[in-house]
Amino acid sequence: MPALPAAILFDLDDTIIQAYARPEEAWGRLLARFGDAFGDGEDTLARVQRAILEEARTFWGDPANAAKWRLDIAAARRLVVRRALARLRRPDDALADRIGDAFTEMRRAEYRLFPDALETLRRLRAAGVRLALVTNGQAEAQRAKVARFDLEWRFDHIQIEGEFGKGKPEPEVYRHVLDRLCVTARESWMVGDNIEWEVVAPQRLGMRGIWYDPHNQGLPAGSPVRPDRIIARLADILD
Repeated sequence: MPALPAAILFDLDDTIIQAYARPEEAWGRLLARFGDAFGDGEDTLARVQRAILEEARTFWGDPANAAKWRLDIAAARRLVVRRALARLRRPDDALADRIGDAFTEMRRAEYRLFPDALETLRRLRAAGVRLALVTNGQAEAQRAKVARFDLEWRFDHIQIEGEFGKGKPEPEVYRHVLDRLCVTARESWMVGDNIEWEVVAPQRLGMRGIWYDPHNQGLPAGSPVRPDRIIARLADILD
C-alpha cells in the first residue's frame, strides 16, 4: 500500500454513489416514455433532449443559480424543462413538470454505490486514515442517501450543505471539515468528480485534489486545472 494521508475527504454524488452522470443517456431513456405527449416521432424527442441539455448547461453554469437550486434539485429540473419546451415554442408547464418529476424519480431509483466504494472505505479506515463525506445539496435528500447506503458509520465526519449552511467550493466548508478531523490541509486529500469543488478549491487551501473520472472522459480540452492525481476507480487510491 502506498503512503496515505492523515485524512481523505470524499464527495458523495458520482463519487461514492452513481447519481447524476451521463445526462445525455439518462434524458434519452426518460423522454422515450413521453413519445405520445409529443407525437412527432424520434426527431422531435431528440430536439427536446438537446433543448433540455442546453438549458441545463446554461442553468447550472450560473454560480448563483447553482448555489440556490441545488438545494431543490426537483424544482430546478421542472424549471429547466419548462424553459426547454418554451425554447422549442411548445410551452406546456404541466407536461414539463411531469417530465422533470419523472426524471427525478428515475434518477433516485437508479442510485447505486460504485462497486469498490465500500471496500475502499473499509481499507482506508483499517489503515488509520480519517475519513469525511462532504456533499452539497438539501439536507433531507442527502441524509436519505447516507442512510440508504449505510454510510454514516464509515466516516468520522459527514458534512452536508443543507445542514452546515455553506457548500463547496466555499473555503469554510473544507476548513471546518479539517478542524473536525483534527488535521491540516497539507496532510489531507480531497476526492471527487467535480473539478472545481474537489480539485481547484482544495488545492488553493494546500490540500491534494484527486479527480475521480470513472467514465474515462478525461479533462476538458484546454483545461488549465492540474489534479494531483486522476483515478478511474476509487480503489486506485490504494494502488
